[in-house]
Amino acid sequence: MDLLKQIQQNASDLKRHIVLPEGEEERTIRAAVRAHRQKICKLTLLGEENSIRRKAEQLKLDLDGIQIITPKKSEQFEKYVQLFFDIRKHKGITKKEASEIIADSLFFGAMLVREGGANGGVAGAMNTTGNVLRAGIQCIGLKKGLSVVSSTFLMIVPGREKPLTYADAAVVPDPDPDQLASIAIASARTHQKLTGDEPIVAMLSFSTMGSATHPAVDKVKEATRLVKEQVPDLIIDGELQADAALVPSVAEKKAPESPVAGRANVLIFPDLNAGNIGYKLTERLANAKALGPLIQGLKNPFMDLSRGCNADDIFNVIAISCVLS
Repeated sequence: MDLLKQIQQNASDLKRHIVLPEGEEERTIRAAVRAHRQKICKLTLLGEENSIRRKAEQLKLDLDGIQIITPKKSEQFEKYVQLFFDIRKHKGITKKEASEIIADSLFFGAMLVREGGANGGVAGAMNTTGNVLRAGIQCIGLKKGLSVVSSTFLMIVPGREKPLTYADAAVVPDPDPDQLASIAIASARTHQKLTGDEPIVAMLSFSTMGSATHPAVDKVKEATRLVKEQVPDLIIDGELQADAALVPSVAEKKAPESPVAGRANVLIFPDLNAGNIGYKLTERLANAKALGPLIQGLKNPFMDLSRGCNADDIFNVIAISCVLS
């Protein structure tokens, strides 16, 4: 994957710092050691230090140069507890509850990112997506101008010179127009940062430029209008069917005036059903490589992993987090 090599090189050049909350987990340790050896970034493993070192010794891996923090023993622990209490006290949380939550490496790691102790975090090999996103949202918060946390998949498709970005295929089940607009804006930024290409965004539907009428089509139209209003320089159009978005000969017939039709590289699906089905069909039928889900919309990256991931997957997401930070 030439793109992955380029992302790794870009990450190395940026000299970021990534925290790995699941520091006692074997795949995470392997990924951290590889990232350190290849000088991708500075790394911090969270967990019980003795347990981490014992596991690394069993794996015959050298942790020299990788920071290890046990949350409860950290100098920052009480500070993070107070900060989290201040953030969440309007929800009725007590100081004791805040202390118990920050003792969880996921939340400690998210606070570390919030406070600038790391540029981003990667977790999910052991935790559910819900738990990872909860820590990210409650501690780090949403990026200004966005209304929702979402995800993208970077699709590397055989026969295509350039990758595609699909969104949202993993997080938001049925986005309203405002959320769909946020997904489009965040996805365009993600695509540009990871590929270096100018994003050309297609808002997908079963209709092309009024060929059908339905409330689901109206949602896509309104989301497109909101994006154009909020980010006037972004190349975006909709509603477009997938073939009109991607195939120049079809675009000439269905949407000849569109600045996007026939050349889209960012595909925004109208809901999670469509997005999830779309990326999996592309992956299986076109033998595409799907990188993701890549979480977006937070002030700083706090990435989720599949619990079925391997050490290579974690390594790749570490590099991607550096580039997106």
